[in-house]
Amino acid sequence: MKLDRGQVAKLLGAPTEQVGSVNDPRTAVDYGVKWNEMWVYRDPEGEGFDRVALWNRYDLLGVWRVFPGGRAEPEKLPAE
Repeated sequence: MKLDRGQVAKLLGAPTEQVGSVNDPRTAVDYGVKWNEMWVYRDPEGEGFDRVALWNRYDLLGVWRVFPGGRAEPEKLPAE
């Protein structure tokens, strides 16, 4: 089962920043996926990494932990 926008917001809270929007026709590629909306969480747990959730319209493409220096690792969310 894929998580929807409301479920992700409930799990992760409100993002610190948002890049793009659900209706933005512009796309970018990061972490190997093409997205049009990014939710950014700046060091949400005080553990030294940021979290990003990437979307293509209403589809969650994934969530990544992004460490200083740019290293990123995928993060599995419950029911994802």
